[in-house]
Amino acid sequence: MRSLLTRRLGLTVVLALCMGLFGLAPAANAATPASAQLTFSTSAATTTPGGTVNLSMTLTNNKNYDIWFVYQTIDPTWLTNQRPDLKYAFTGCTLAGPSGSSSCSGTGPANLGANYGATIPPGQSRTVTLTLQVAPDSGCNGNIGFYSYFYAEFSDTTSVNGGPVYTPETRVLCA
Repeated sequence: MRSLLTRRLGLTVVLALCMGLFGLAPAANAATPASAQLTFSTSAATTTPGGTVNLSMTLTNNKNYDIWFVYQTIDPTWLTNQRPDLKYAFTGCTLAGPSGSSSCSGTGPANLGANYGATIPPGQSRTVTLTLQVAPDSGCNGNIGFYSYFYAEFSDTTSVNGGPVYTPETRVLCA
């Protein structure tokens, strides 16, 4: 004969398991921001052959620990790659940080992360701006867009990765 205590314990375990599986257990706070966030903006939505557009990427540290290391890639979207008549290149790079603006090295698509000048303290942001130069003989009526993946390591030995993060598309218009 089974004891009443064993039955109650078994029933409690089964009930707790069901609550966890079917979402009745307390949920984590969904309003908590990501520990590191990458956002994009452009200086213009359109350009013409021979024109330039600045593509800005802002990395924000929402965690209570310093960001020690950042790795980021940037690549053209599939639709951008389907237009071989679109000709463009990244021609410049600047970093905006707490001590002002400075030149940075490398314009992608490989490791843009070194450009952020980590260490990034909690609550601070760094913005890397790439200059996108459209060739004078570039095709028109096409969109240029990019996607990015990033990885960041914090001083508490944790890490975060994100992506794909998409840039706003820049439309190339004929003049």
